[in-house]
Amino acid sequence: MSRYHSLGQLPSKRHITFFKEDGSLYSEQLISTEGFSAEYSLTYHIHRPTRVLAIDPVIDISPKFVDNELMINRSFKGFKIDAFDDYLESRQLVLGNEDVLISLAAPRQSMNTYFFKNAQAAEMIFIHKGQGVLKTMFGEINFKYGDHLIIPKSVIYQLDFETEDNRLFIVESSTAFKFPKKYLNQSGQMMEHSPIYERDLRLPQNLKSHAELGDYKVIIKRDNHLYPYHYQAHPFDVVGWDGYFYPYAFSIFDFEPITGRLHLPPPIHQTWETAACVLCAFVPRLYDYHPQSIPAPYNHANIDTDEVLYYVDGDFMSRNDIENGQISLHPMGVVHGPHPGAAERSVGKKDTQELAVMVDTFKPLKLTLSALEIEIRDYYKSWLG
Repeated sequence: MSRYHSLGQLPSKRHITFFKEDGSLYSEQLISTEGFSAEYSLTYHIHRPTRVLAIDPVIDISPKFVDNELMINRSFKGFKIDAFDDYLESRQLVLGNEDVLISLAAPRQSMNTYFFKNAQAAEMIFIHKGQGVLKTMFGEINFKYGDHLIIPKSVIYQLDFETEDNRLFIVESSTAFKFPKKYLNQSGQMMEHSPIYERDLRLPQNLKSHAELGDYKVIIKRDNHLYPYHYQAHPFDVVGWDGYFYPYAFSIFDFEPITGRLHLPPPIHQTWETAACVLCAFVPRLYDYHPQSIPAPYNHANIDTDEVLYYVDGDFMSRNDIENGQISLHPMGVVHGPHPGAAERSVGKKDTQELAVMVDTFKPLKLTLSALEIEIRDYYKSWLG
């Protein structure tokens, strides 16, 4: 994030004495990225964040990719995945490569018995169904339908659901989610043409400092393995922090679409970029307003990216027979476009009410066994009519 934020108690300077009421020192921690050269935050803990009691046996969660033909347009019924009580167990990997993992999850219960820390990737969690509170060492963020939760790498968190029917679309990237450079001025502020504004972002609030000691399980993900750590200090014992590194939320309903007289390409829908992928948001908007415009997208091939669309809600104008939670995968080098009749239907229409999240990856995506179980067979023939 190119925006300074702070919560709680802080000393007047970095790296100086900061005393508790009993005369002992608070424990300062620097959380830094890219070898101390990019975004960072300073956190101040009641106890040392290094007090490890035990480490349980490591759990291998390496992706179960299948040998599949990569050059085929595919689609999947995302709501067909099974629901589980546990959050981590519910995360089912559907598509991925060495830099990006795309999962679906349907957890029924909150994370009450452990905390999670993804030290392998930054996470974007899209809330398709459900609401609750994202609890982190940086504070709390309320979430609901339509929210993107951006959780930087190594942030310790819990998802506290107020609902049982929860549906999540999760993208993990080996590098951080950043706002596109085309939206930012030289100071890192959102420019006037940006479809996102700083006021739309919901930053951590309500910092709660836990001083208690005990046995706190933090499951750490790294190299496609889970490391169950047991810490003596509560992970949320932070009394204050400041900096540019922290989680935040952004609602798809706050994305302000860019429109034009003729059909504009997908980059106008962009929300974030990483070194491995870009994300976009398709939202209700006015159609193109040239008197002879065809609002439906033209046929196209993604020469350098695999395109994944996650359909959220509404009537997606370029597709036939699409359900909520459905996923389409259009691989690089294969032409796709509007389904039969979609271009004709779009002529003369004034607006669309669609909601979708798009992920374009720079390396080809592989399928998992979970993807095969929910695949719509012969989707590639759907353009025949």
